[in-house]
Amino acid sequence: MDALPLVALVAASAAVAGAARRTPVPAPLLLVAVGLLAAYLPGVPPYTLDAHIVLPLLLPPLLYTAAVDSSYLDLRANARPVALLSVGYVLFATLAVGWLAYLLVPDLPLPAALVLGAVVAPPDAVTAAAIARRVGLPARVTTILQGESLVNDATAITAYKVALAAAVGAGMSWGEGVWEFLLASVGGVLVGLLLMVPLHWLRTHLKEALLQNTLSLLIPFVAYAAAERVHASGVLAVVVVALYLGHRSWQVDFATRLQEAAVWKMVAFVLESAVFALIGLQMPFVLKGLGTYAVWDAVRYAVAVFVAVVVVRFLWVYPATYLPRRLSARIRAREPDTNWTSPLIVGWAGMRGVVSLAIAFSIPATMDDGEPFPALNLVLFLTFTTVIGTLVIQGLSLPLLVRLLKLPGPDPQAQTLAEAQAQSEASTAAEQRLDDLLSDQRNSLPEPLADRLRTVMERRRNAVWERLGAANPLTGESADDTYRRLSRDMIEAEREVFVRLRDDRRIDDEMLRTLLRRLDLEEAAAYRESDAE
Repeated sequence: MDALPLVALVAASAAVAGAARRTPVPAPLLLVAVGLLAAYLPGVPPYTLDAHIVLPLLLPPLLYTAAVDSSYLDLRANARPVALLSVGYVLFATLAVGWLAYLLVPDLPLPAALVLGAVVAPPDAVTAAAIARRVGLPARVTTILQGESLVNDATAITAYKVALAAAVGAGMSWGEGVWEFLLASVGGVLVGLLLMVPLHWLRTHLKEALLQNTLSLLIPFVAYAAAERVHASGVLAVVVVALYLGHRSWQVDFATRLQEAAVWKMVAFVLESAVFALIGLQMPFVLKGLGTYAVWDAVRYAVAVFVAVVVVRFLWVYPATYLPRRLSARIRAREPDTNWTSPLIVGWAGMRGVVSLAIAFSIPATMDDGEPFPALNLVLFLTFTTVIGTLVIQGLSLPLLVRLLKLPGPDPQAQTLAEAQAQSEASTAAEQRLDDLLSDQRNSLPEPLADRLRTVMERRRNAVWERLGAANPLTGESADDTYRRLSRDMIEAEREVFVRLRDDRRIDDEMLRTLLRRLDLEEAAAYRESDAE
């Protein structure tokens, strides 16, 4: 096996994603565009999506990182709109888009059209999270979009399996289809519930951070494979486990959390970059086999399916937003009121992604009777154009739409104030704990050391409040920003001395690594504080 194409894909996609941070274009869109261009460059090897790789090997870690970073409490508070989108909308889109494709494309059987509907039904988790972070959507809208994208893949994959069974001639009644859906959804949740507590116990009882992080990397694959083994939804199993572990991550050893955050951030960056580049690279495979369909006919069908996907989402989102509120006083009392702008954003933020393409590429070439799958290449083409169309048109216009609607994004001042209040309460509790501990003779310390603990605690208490204070007129920095910058400069001075002492052979390399690690941890703490802002 030649590993060079894989290395080149990862390196090039990472470079493009890094460059995108310096442009106003979201990284997913730039990666897709570069992939489209690179697909026709001389010397670029073919990169074909394989559903047997994407679904069990790429999807679990991507879902895991998105779910771990999500708020279980926020998702629970918005369970109704999330369920209506991730289950109700996906099934509605499968039927509506499939039926429209059946009416539009000559000789396309209804089961094959429903396969297309299921393939293009789910918005993408990675795209939703990336765009939401970039444009600064309101917190509740972001939660709903992220929650939808975590669960809708399970609904779409199950709907696809039911439609595919009918299309290839395996035969499946409506009752069997409902049973298949219930088995996948309920089974996936049960598998996740069974795994989450033992996995969390392992994470909290393993003593070495290296072993704990190895387990962390294996968890999404274990959950996905265990659920798929019993014909349940691997997607739901991964999401349930990840939400539980993320909600209880504070119980894990601090060294594990520090390493885990860095490792998963790198994994997510590499996988997301490669996945979006792969989407663009599929263009040659999609175009080369349109068969009996003329190019202009295929383009006309593609435009119609794209418009159908966009319109059908709005036809679901607005009634799903307002009808339950109108019919239920309990919902009106429990959920915050909303105007027409939030459903508009949710309706427009329906970008499709790699899961749709991976499912499409898993469609078998032949049916049970040996006949070719009807219009397979056209289904692939329509899936590809829908994914590209939603990413480019909706993805590029969504930031502009948010600015035009003047949606209230997160308020940095309010967030900093809430952080300061939380830190003040925590520091008060820490101060009380320290006094209680020092009153015990077993914990006696020299007064300078006890004062040092109090100083560290007071520093944490004041740091957030200082960000709310007046800025330095010369640098624009708050007092806390200046403090951290000077702290990092001091650490850099120490680091240079340590390296010089090693070069002069006054300390050895092992001692240098010990000293540098101590400085790195201190500098990393300062970096995370500034990055959190």
